[in-house]
Amino acid sequence: MPRLLLAATAALVFTLPVVAQEADDFPGVKGLMSAQEYEDAGLQKLTPEEREALDAWLLRYTAWEAPEIRKTVEEVKAVEKEFAITSSVKQPFKGWSTKTYFYLENGQVWQQRTSGRYYYTGDDTSVSITKNGLGFYELELVATGKTVGVKRIK
Repeated sequence: MPRLLLAATAALVFTLPVVAQEADDFPGVKGLMSAQEYEDAGLQKLTPEEREALDAWLLRYTAWEAPEIRKTVEEVKAVEKEFAITSSVKQPFKGWSTKTYFYLENGQVWQQRTSGRYYYTGDDTSVSITKNGLGFYELELVATGKTVGVKRIK
């Protein structure tokens, strides 16, 4: 049972490491949950100070513990696959740097939103896009496991 509770908690945050710019935009546990989920969890009973403490814990958890759980807990992996957008980046694709646009085979267009560069010389351009616990999207190049923050353009 504790493992299932841990998996459910990890599924709630469902995230990659927190980027500093995302912490400023963190909506808190109340903003991450639907009104029904928030009520069902009994969180409306918390004082503002208790809710603030929970939000601070959630940020720390998201940054340090959730990424490891995402890799190792099978229940979390299953949830992630269920909600992931999977496609391939149209060629030519050589990786990303600064504000790269990703034109996917499924017709979607995504733009890099976090800094970083990654050069790729392979042929497999399969990607998986998931939403992290802060509500931001991450694109993973499946062939290498490298990730970058993205936002949907189309």
